[in-house]
Amino acid sequence: MSTVEGEDALLLAAAKPPKVRRRRLRWVLLVLMAQYTIVAMLVGLSVAGILRYVVTPQIVAKFEAVEAALKRLPSP
Repeated sequence: MSTVEGEDALLLAAAKPPKVRRRRLRWVLLVLMAQYTIVAMLVGLSVAGILRYVVTPQIVAKFEAVEAALKRLPSP
């Protein structure tokens, strides 16, 4: 019996340890995706704010200037 128990011990010693890498890799990927999502939201909100409060008034002002110029033209 001692040789069988010795072989079992050798087999158990030679067996690979359970893989913890996958769980750690998933956690790292989850953290990276969370950071990417937060940064993307901040960039998107910044762009939306710039468009809303800077670009849009300039475009509206140009259209109003064109409208005023067209009103000043003599009627045919």
